[in-house]
Amino acid sequence: MIGIIDYGMGNIFSVRKAMERMDVPYFVSSDQAELEGADSYLLPGVGSFKDAMDHLRMTRLDEFIHQMVKKGKPLLGICLGMQLLFESSEENGFSNGLSLLRGTCRRIPESGLKVPHMGWNSLQFQKESPILAGVENKDFAYFVHSYYVENLEEGTLLAKASYGVDVPAVVGKNLVYGTQFHPEKSSHAGLQILKNFAALAEKRVNA
Repeated sequence: MIGIIDYGMGNIFSVRKAMERMDVPYFVSSDQAELEGADSYLLPGVGSFKDAMDHLRMTRLDEFIHQMVKKGKPLLGICLGMQLLFESSEENGFSNGLSLLRGTCRRIPESGLKVPHMGWNSLQFQKESPILAGVENKDFAYFVHSYYVENLEEGTLLAKASYGVDVPAVVGKNLVYGTQFHPEKSSHAGLQILKNFAALAEKRVNA
């Protein structure tokens, strides 16, 4: 069972619809006691990094996420949720993140390209991973964001996209994953990634 972490800043509706289309068991909650019963977690997000971290700290969901990751439960951050996995962001002033992965978020340079980066872009695979099983190199995904992650730890970049700079599109280390794009809005490739994440969680439970 996948727990979708509701901290007031997630694109919950579209994620829920995607899970229902795939017939993947899930529930949405902000209650830690209820969420603890999940086998894995989705951390969606839309909006400001600073505001999101303020919400997570205020509800102590930041501590909860760390506890569940330490227990070995898989976690997938989506869009802003992926950025929150990293150490910090310069959005609206410096803010610390969850520091589950190494890296910082910076604004995409406006070098003749419109910011935010909005629309379909192709994925360029950098490393094999079970989260990408069944997805093809150069498949397209749907992005909406103004910040990107840089200074990643070697080996955590699974796929990137090009938008004036190299944009980390899929990241992962151990069982902590992130997609900068919206998999629930990314047709076959995105839904496949969500299926793969659900399969990883199920495999862990049945191990």
